Amino acid sequence: MIKHLAPREFNYSKKGIALVSYDGDWPNLCSGQLIVAINEKVYTFPRNALRSGGNVSFDENWSESVDQGEWGVSDWPEDYPEDLKEDTEEMINTEIPHGCCGGCV
Repeated sequence: MIKHLAPREFNYSKKGIALVSYDGDWPNLCSGQLIVAINEKVYTFPRNALRSGGNVSFDENWSESVDQGEWGVSDWPEDYPEDLKEDTEEMINTEIPHGCCGGCV
C-alpha cells in the first residue's frame, strides 16, 4: 500500500506534478484516496477517482482471469488544471502499480 508519503519519496518529476499519497490497497486497489501536488498546491481527488484499465473475466469452467492495465482518472477535482490532466495520468501510471485486483467481482 502507498500511503502518506512525501512527494520527494516518489520518482516522477514533470511539470511540478507529484504524488503525495494514495491509500488504495487489495482487494479494492482502485478505491483509494488520491492526493496530488502541483508546484506545492495540493489537490485531493474524490475517493474512488481511479479506474483500472484491467479487467476480470471467467472461462467456461468459471476459472477467473485477471488482467492488469493502466490507470485512468474518472473524477477530477473541480479546479484541477485541464492542461495537466494527461501528465497527471502519466504520473499516476508511473507511481502506482497497475492493477485490476478483482476485488469488485
